[in-house]
Amino acid sequence: MKIIAIVNQKGGCGKTTTAINLSACLAQLGYKILLIDLDPQSHASLGLGLDIYKDVEQSMYEVMVGPSVAVNKIIKKTSIPNLTIAPSTITLSGAEIDLVNTIGRENVLKEKIEESPASYDYIFIDCPPSLGLLTLNALTASDYMIIPVQTHYFPLEGMKQLFKTIDIVKRKLNYNLKILGILITFYDKRTNMSKEIAEGIKSYFGDQVFNTIININIKLVEAQSASKAISLYMPSSTGAKDYGLLAEEVIERLKVVETSLRGSPEGATEAIS
Repeated sequence: MKIIAIVNQKGGCGKTTTAINLSACLAQLGYKILLIDLDPQSHASLGLGLDIYKDVEQSMYEVMVGPSVAVNKIIKKTSIPNLTIAPSTITLSGAEIDLVNTIGRENVLKEKIEESPASYDYIFIDCPPSLGLLTLNALTASDYMIIPVQTHYFPLEGMKQLFKTIDIVKRKLNYNLKILGILITFYDKRTNMSKEIAEGIKSYFGDQVFNTIININIKLVEAQSASKAISLYMPSSTGAKDYGLLAEEVIERLKVVETSLRGSPEGATEAIS
């Protein structure tokens, strides 16, 4: 089982879109997937068709603050076979305050996942657009990170603070945390700005950047409005093809990392750190 946080403190960079659609594509390939919605905005839950006002009795808030509520107790099925979700509601926004005085508060999510007996091939965590305690919990619990980045100037600037936080987490909380890939999103091949920033990201981060690029595509927005993954809403669309390619690349990257870890831990760290 691999736990992968989808993280960036900048809102609107495609975290939730990636969480939903990457999870759906991998589930459709036959992998058993759990998506943990750790964002109080609940967009991942809503985007997979869950009525958070009628269908959710307990959410990630109860998991994070309730001593006897494990993740498996709140899991909901989705319309996609092999894909389940641990939903959130707006109450999750109060979890950071409630956890302030908790001993080992950065490890709560990791412990709750370990308490859950269900087995998954992949667990994805949709993080909130902040570097607060919820995101720290996600990074502490995860094996890998996917970092979506828009091809705009300000999101690129925001990555400086994100990498400072990642460095702290790796030094103090989760030494084994690795970047699986930096994902270029909202790419518009018609504009020089998108091309220049994408080239700059690839030049600076090198092999850490996914080969797959998520192009700007109105069908992705429509799919969100319809509360469906793009692979169900419009499987022939550019967005569906992009996320299908990303799913395949994630599988291949993880194979490379696992092979490197078995042969040479140093080589794995150099490949994806």
